[in-house]
Amino acid sequence: MSVRKLSADVTYIGADDLNLDLFESQYIVPEGMAYNSYLIKDEKFAVLDTADARVGEQWLANLTEALEGRQPDYLVVHHMEPDHSALIARMLDLYPGLTLVASAKALQMLPQFFEGIAIEGRTQAVKEGDVLALGKHRLQFIAAPMVHWPEVMVSFDEADGVLYSADGFGKFGALSKCGFYGRDDDDWACEARRYYFNIVGKYGAQVQALLAKAAKLPIKAIRPLHGPLLEDNLNEYLSLYDTWSRYEAETEGVFIACASIHGGTLAAAEELKRILLEKGAPKVVLSDLCRSDFAENVEDAFRYPKMVAMASSYDAGLFTPMHQFLHRLQIKGWSKKKVALVENGSWAPSAGRVMKEMFGAMKDITLVEPVVTLRSRLKTADIPLLENLAEQILL
Repeated sequence: MSVRKLSADVTYIGADDLNLDLFESQYIVPEGMAYNSYLIKDEKFAVLDTADARVGEQWLANLTEALEGRQPDYLVVHHMEPDHSALIARMLDLYPGLTLVASAKALQMLPQFFEGIAIEGRTQAVKEGDVLALGKHRLQFIAAPMVHWPEVMVSFDEADGVLYSADGFGKFGALSKCGFYGRDDDDWACEARRYYFNIVGKYGAQVQALLAKAAKLPIKAIRPLHGPLLEDNLNEYLSLYDTWSRYEAETEGVFIACASIHGGTLAAAEELKRILLEKGAPKVVLSDLCRSDFAENVEDAFRYPKMVAMASSYDAGLFTPMHQFLHRLQIKGWSKKKVALVENGSWAPSAGRVMKEMFGAMKDITLVEPVVTLRSRLKTADIPLLENLAEQILL
């Protein structure tokens, strides 16, 4: 992205990365990634966050263009994760009069990322309620610990009614691909949901705390560090975040997660999907865990209130793709769901036992009994078992 005026005083200086294959070295981003950054030009000039090193030269060019020969007075660091802070040291070198504004915890982290960085006399620690006065623009700082790092601050520009939300309300995708504003995005919620549950999802209580603080502010726009800028339909975005962070289901339906070695379990999953729809399930989503995006599977597991986990037995335990999937649900705080289990084993079925143990370690999970056990391939005698399971999960 190039420089873009947002108002008379505020300029977008972020940059897109269209060549990134894996965000955080694990999440596929077919539409690339946006690293958002902003410049407020008032009596004092403030840069709000830098960008990832991958787009560093483009970001610096954008900053130089937007500054129009002026020197920035402040660099505000909302979040120390390297995709937003990689150019801090460059900024301090380029602009000798620059003051670094961040939470005390962020300032403590700086030497971890920049060995030998000289910051004495060049920092200003801010906490909840502090205000950075730039002129008519006044940035009020709000602590947002564990959304999704402990040092995170967000800020509210009292003049424009803008919440600079750090990673909150972000999404996957470059702005040149998904649209600069939320209204330009054909389906903001889809990639924002995948982003939320995989990046922030574990910290629902902390997001709830931030939403409670945000509810007291006259917010007119939200500008995150990733993804489109949000100005219209703010209630929709806030409502989705409220639902997601309370671990409530967003869409009625059943998610079938299947891990099949030779296709027998997958064939049974397809039959179960047919039965569920026949019995009135409003929506059934079936995913082959062996061949699908794990982050999208995590997203769907959070989105729907009910899930059927169907897996082959493997090495006296659980087939690896299902084990990895359930581990991810555990570490992301997956909860408040109803789950049914189907195991498959040719001589000593063991998948059900392991899945029960893993779900047992999660919070507020209702397990449907009994576990359905298949032997190698779905047979006519197994159909009533799947029909009963469908009836139980739909109750």
